[in-house]
Amino acid sequence: MPNDIAPVSETDTGTDYEIRTEEALRDLIGHPSGLAAKKSLPKLDKYCRDFIALSPFLCIGTMSGDGRADVSPRGDPAGFVQVLDDNTIAIPDRPGNHRLDTMSNILANPSVGLIFMIPGFEDTLRINGRATLTRDPAILDRAVIKNKRPEIAIRIQVEEAFLHCAKALKRSRLWEADAQVDRSVMPSLARIILNQTSEGEAIDEATVKTADERLEESYRKHLY
Repeated sequence: MPNDIAPVSETDTGTDYEIRTEEALRDLIGHPSGLAAKKSLPKLDKYCRDFIALSPFLCIGTMSGDGRADVSPRGDPAGFVQVLDDNTIAIPDRPGNHRLDTMSNILANPSVGLIFMIPGFEDTLRINGRATLTRDPAILDRAVIKNKRPEIAIRIQVEEAFLHCAKALKRSRLWEADAQVDRSVMPSLARIILNQTSEGEAIDEATVKTADERLEESYRKHLY
């Protein structure tokens, strides 16, 4: 067996193998060519700016100082991400659960990756760069919604930007109406979290009802 390919575990069936080096990966999959090899830009162009202006949703990937990865969603009315110049964008921070995973990671490791999405678009925009946290009044003042001004924003120095093809969204049928899943097929978020944190203790329905109501009240009153 080659040194750069190994069984995943002792229980491996013999058909699943770990790829250990990029050379082995490239031998298996190949290299990008054509437009895929050339499309990466070192700054935002007109099309990237237009995509950001239409996007109400993104995911930002970060990594802690000890290498733990995290991905977090961000959403607001379309155009909420400010394009400050061809190499700089800013994302306002809205009220959340105070875990601060993304921002704590940025303080330890500024490298970030983002995917922007537009409802109805199957293409996505990817941006990689380096982030800092800012309280710049010029950025925060432009991010006021419902008279609520964010306390902080994530400022990102763009190092790479490119549009990503639609294969993943086509395969997932994300925007197709007949592919939408009825939320009732799973318990409410509050019930799930209560069950996950109960350590085996029974959860009474009154507790679930109160938790559901508090979550809905938070959505109504504390989005901004």
